[in-house]
Amino acid sequence: MALFGSSTKSIPDTHHVPRHIAVIMDGNGRWAKKRFLPRVAGHKRGVETVREMVKSSAALGVEFLTLFAFSSENWRRPAEEVSFLMGLFLEALNQEVSKLHQNNIRMVVIGDRSQFDDVLRAHIEASEKLTRDNTGLTLTIAANYGGRWDLMQACNKLMLESPGKAGQYSEDDLTRHLAMHYAPEPDLFIRTGGEKRISNFLLWQLAYTELYFTDTLWPDFDKSAFDQAIRSFQTRERRFGRTSEQLQPEMKAESAKHA
Repeated sequence: MALFGSSTKSIPDTHHVPRHIAVIMDGNGRWAKKRFLPRVAGHKRGVETVREMVKSSAALGVEFLTLFAFSSENWRRPAEEVSFLMGLFLEALNQEVSKLHQNNIRMVVIGDRSQFDDVLRAHIEASEKLTRDNTGLTLTIAANYGGRWDLMQACNKLMLESPGKAGQYSEDDLTRHLAMHYAPEPDLFIRTGGEKRISNFLLWQLAYTELYFTDTLWPDFDKSAFDQAIRSFQTRERRFGRTSEQLQPEMKAESAKHA
């Protein structure tokens, strides 16, 4: 698959609609607590929001949607919650993947799968195999994923592949081995739930991504909230190191295109 360009090495094409959206889905537990429900009820409700987010993204023309489902640090949570999340992931694969396939959506899972049990790993592989030739939206689920893990595993693969080139590696050399080598860098990052940090998510890829934080808890992040995030993105001036004056011809052309 062709390697996508780096925003620090060249100026990416910009689009009125984000080509790639990355999301930290935060606030499930607090949503449940506000309703005097167990935390797991929030996670279950959050799956419905995922379904709506996928639908809205596909309808909008987004090409890549990446969802942070479970970080490498989430193993620190209570054992019963972690167990529920693993079961919910398996249930979602069983119930949703055939629908994704019917809608021409490709599904990919990134992260360290070594800590998942054999049944979950087998379902992940089967889901990816079923949908790998689909040409619509690419839905990436980051599960047991961490940005530092991603950089380390890429470095290790690179050194094994080209040990004689040590000291002369390029960005392109490393990018080829990152978990998301198949996708452009995100245009828009969304985090729900009120926290304002990226929490070890896509550390390499978010270099020039537009960041959007909202207090809305993930289970309440409906189409209206999503549209608001898109509108915020569309007001941003994406300079990639340039001045506003340098952008004027591009901005005029983009405005004419959407007039």
